[in-house]
Amino acid sequence: MPKLMRPWMRIALFALAIYLGLYVRFRNQWVETWDRDGSRYVIFPSDSVWAYYVFRPLSYLDGLVTGVGSHIGPHG
Repeated sequence: MPKLMRPWMRIALFALAIYLGLYVRFRNQWVETWDRDGSRYVIFPSDSVWAYYVFRPLSYLDGLVTGVGSHIGPHG
């Protein structure tokens, strides 16, 4: 691997680690269990559209791996 790519790879890996860490923190704060079926959902606050757009790609992956769904706004 060329030496010029190493700093960029480190920056990219660092940014990815920060992104994953922020999602884990967000997920832990906004996960709830729905009484009707006992399933867990990550609730994206309806007043924070940025969170939906930033973390939605990881919520798909999270759903495939852990089975936790996602929902925008209160789960009714």
